[in-house]
Amino acid sequence: MVAQTELSDDETDRLFHAMAAATRRDILRRTIVDEQSVSALAADYDMSFAAVQKHVAVLEAAGLVVKRAEGRERLVRADPRMIARARALLSRYEDLWRSRIDRLDALLAEPASPHDPRPTQGE
Repeated sequence: MVAQTELSDDETDRLFHAMAAATRRDILRRTIVDEQSVSALAADYDMSFAAVQKHVAVLEAAGLVVKRAEGRERLVRADPRMIARARALLSRYEDLWRSRIDRLDALLAEPASPHDPRPTQGE
């Protein structure tokens, strides 16, 4: 089986949507460190349990977390494979912008054109 590294446009949209909310970024950060129950996650936010469940669902739809049942609890953990794919995407964007900035720097470093429209002395 070949691991897919490129994200589709839909996956990219879901990824950026999921990462747009501070609560979801915090849930992702917490679940990278350790698998946690939705109840434990919800206890740390000033919002309803249902609201936290919705945040988890958005992260799950983006593939950033995996949820599993253990008895009556739902445990959430970050998916390092999707995080690696997201990191690769951001790295490609960084490379693109760095090359554009490098080209701009090179253009600005070129000497001024010898065809200066200002009149020379004696004209």
